[in-house]
Amino acid sequence: MIKSVVSKEYQELQKGIIKLQEQWKLQIDPETIRPNFDKAAMQAGVPAAALAAIDFDISLFVQWIDEINTTLVTLIPDLEAKLSCIASLLNEETAIRWIDEAFSFNEVYFTSFAEEHGLEEWIPQFLAETALRPYLQLTAEKVQPMINHAAPGAGCPVCGEPARLATLEEEGKKAIHCPRCHANWHAKRLECSHCGNEDHKTIQFLTVEGDATSQIQVCEECKGYIKIIDTRQYISKPSVALLDLNSIHLDFVAQDNGYNSLGEKKLTN
Repeated sequence: MIKSVVSKEYQELQKGIIKLQEQWKLQIDPETIRPNFDKAAMQAGVPAAALAAIDFDISLFVQWIDEINTTLVTLIPDLEAKLSCIASLLNEETAIRWIDEAFSFNEVYFTSFAEEHGLEEWIPQFLAETALRPYLQLTAEKVQPMINHAAPGAGCPVCGEPARLATLEEEGKKAIHCPRCHANWHAKRLECSHCGNEDHKTIQFLTVEGDATSQIQVCEECKGYIKIIDTRQYISKPSVALLDLNSIHLDFVAQDNGYNSLGEKKLTN
């Protein structure tokens, strides 16, 4: 089986975006993010970012969208015509709406926006999500000391992204990492992150030939999966975002075998 399914061009694009997001995060005034450590809400699965007060700099957000477009067009010139109208569409009111809807994963809104303005479906949500992440990542840095675990099924305790990537640390401890906001937390080795199942008979592992450092933990109760990378075998550890990108072949294997990244609750009588 071919391990890498991501083209060099796509890898370069993602690396360029990650570099931009690192630069953007430095432009945010940390004081504009004020966490609210509501333990009861966080234990119930409410993402910490949803509890925090965040003063978004709208002009900065719009500027970042423009920089994403420049990066995309530089690496993929064919996109120029498809992205040329974004600047004229993104006024202050729309930018605020994009932030709100990206924050809440509102795919319906972005699909509708794309249809209304004759854009390819992926464009508005991709741009909004890319520009939102530096705020989520800075929020995660602020609340990380308070993050010890996540409620199964609630996703990332900081931003709500579904859990899909874990690493094995010293002594074989499993740490789950969020590629979206970069938060991390520990979890039991034989616990499904989607439904909380701990039955070793229904928790299984898939491996990929030629990939000795990775495995896919799958749950027969909810059909969810999570990628597990043994980074103890790495000489130098890549960033979480690149780790997720470089292991995308595991997502294809899991999904080809009938598992999904969200997990599904079983219907009961």
